[in-house]
Amino acid sequence: MNAKKIYEKYGININQAIKKLSKIRISLPCWQLDDVHGFISTDNLSGGIASTGGYPYRARNFNELISDFDMAIKNIPGKLNINLHAIYESNNITDRRDITSSNYKSWIEYAKSRDLGIDFNPTIFSSDKIVDGLSLSSPIKNVRDYWIQHVKSCIKLSEDFTKETGVKSLMNIWLPDGIKEEPADRFGPRLRLKNSLDEVFKEPYNKNLVDISLESKLFGIGIESYTVGSHEFYLSYTLKNHLIPLLDMGHFHPTEKISDKISSLLLFNKKIALHLSRGVRWDSDHVVKLNDDLIQVTDEIIKNDAMKRCNIALDFFDASVNRVVALIIGARNTRKALLISLLTPWNLLKKAQDQGDHTKLLELEEEIKGLPINEVWNLYLKKENMPKDDEWYPNILKYEEEIMKKRGEN
Repeated sequence: MNAKKIYEKYGININQAIKKLSKIRISLPCWQLDDVHGFISTDNLSGGIASTGGYPYRARNFNELISDFDMAIKNIPGKLNINLHAIYESNNITDRRDITSSNYKSWIEYAKSRDLGIDFNPTIFSSDKIVDGLSLSSPIKNVRDYWIQHVKSCIKLSEDFTKETGVKSLMNIWLPDGIKEEPADRFGPRLRLKNSLDEVFKEPYNKNLVDISLESKLFGIGIESYTVGSHEFYLSYTLKNHLIPLLDMGHFHPTEKISDKISSLLLFNKKIALHLSRGVRWDSDHVVKLNDDLIQVTDEIIKNDAMKRCNIALDFFDASVNRVVALIIGARNTRKALLISLLTPWNLLKKAQDQGDHTKLLELEEEIKGLPINEVWNLYLKKENMPKDDEWYPNILKYEEEIMKKRGEN
């Protein structure tokens, strides 16, 4: 019996599943390809961020980065966005406060030529304008004012990206503000952060052109005891101000899963945003694997019919392996997890739960693990004109030998 007939037994049409999958956009982090160096920062990351590993041949400039990006997207099926940080200026580098779309002209041209959208992030780290680990929550007014202006510039820039590409841009705000030891005052920095964000959003922006999300974090390296932008803070702020909460898979306690939070957030928010990553102990940004945690997140997106309400982005950077390979693996795993969720007979599972037949629910959950997902995955890859899982890796090895090795050992 072929895969089509097998899935039909469970009420699943594989062609419809593939059609839905092809419409889901995934935003790819440009910073995976150069270890978050960017084009205007120093080699030393700060703000609780660390890229570890000594694999050679990272991209060092715009041309090398888009060359690697091209190689990656040749092996990643489906609709894609580029996710940029402000430190990736490609033209006429200027101060972060003053950036405009003219500073990213080459990125815009590249995205349009490849039919890619552009998502964006203010870069509020790796800067001497952050004082004592604080930016928008700093007690120093000049520091707060600097970063307020930076975020305002990024909003306008994101609007321009949408106008240029025709794909709505998501602008995500994350900042590393926090304290290593127990703080004397938790309320004050959060009040200053609230006031800074209020100042940012006093300036009108076109909500038809840009979505804005706020990203929380439990802690970072060097700010283990107190993070100003906590989950509770940003969840409250986004609800009150009609913004989008962003959940990062690596930004919560290791025993806490964002998949459990998605359904609750969908009840009270028109949209949510997700950063798919893999937290390992102290590090929040390992390459995404096709594991239970990832599939449980995509399950929540699909079973709740929230494909149009969830902005999906990858957020990891690994300098211990070939960086193009890491990006391809993470993106293909994400796409495959979405397909697994689309091929799951949620109606049957929900019916068993609602009838209180938990024995049937358990049996069915185990039964469907044997369904021929790989046959459908290979059919999808064929429709997308993409190599199979055992075909793409030799091409990257050849690319590394012929192109990347000419960069030297960094």
